[in-house]
Amino acid sequence: MIRVEAAVKRYGILPALDGLDLSIGAGEAFGLLGPNGAGKTTLVRLLATLASPDSGRLSVGGHDTVTEAAEVKRLIGVVFQENNLDRDLTPRQNLSFHARLHRIDAADEAVAAMLTRLGLAERADRPVNGLSGGMRRRLVIGRALLTRPRVLLLDEPTTGLDPAIRRDLWALIRDIRDQGCTVVLTTHYVEEAENLCGRVGIIDRGRLVAIGSPTELTARFGAARLEDVVVALAQTDGEAA
Repeated sequence: MIRVEAAVKRYGILPALDGLDLSIGAGEAFGLLGPNGAGKTTLVRLLATLASPDSGRLSVGGHDTVTEAAEVKRLIGVVFQENNLDRDLTPRQNLSFHARLHRIDAADEAVAAMLTRLGLAERADRPVNGLSGGMRRRLVIGRALLTRPRVLLLDEPTTGLDPAIRRDLWALIRDIRDQGCTVVLTTHYVEEAENLCGRVGIIDRGRLVAIGSPTELTARFGAARLEDVVVALAQTDGEAA
């Protein structure tokens, strides 16, 4: 479903991605771990067609993210760290605007069903500004799901939320994953990747330094927890074993 081949992206002289290779299968939930500045968000931006690689190639569903960007956009939903909702509008109005922008059939019915799925039906007509942080994050994810994407890109979707709200969002992401959507998740929370992802990749300085299931990685590095693997790689400057 997703292929990244020798992807390089520089900002100035610094490489955000440095020859990254990665393959993610259809229906897979894949987690990206790594320190700030490792290249996780850059990779999401390239997959979302919001930036182009300096060299290398990325594809989603067999479509090149540069030369076939329109086709890629039809396949994906994207949730970035920022809650870029219109806070003066209601949840229903935010979703309705998105549905009409993307020419979704039976938009009113689709919006109503999504509000119910998100547990926001009772707050559908109140301004977004009055919702809790967790509710706003649910709404952002629901907006991305309105187009029924085959791939959902989530860039640190639960950053800054308290543990109870975070686990509430995990349940929503599991539901999306279990319905066969390919999920790519960047996160700083190792527990989040362990709970949601069948495989994880650890990125450091734009390079993939380790990849596998949480169980495989802990066994390979002789660690008790996946978090210990991430810390060990950081302490060795990202040198993969």
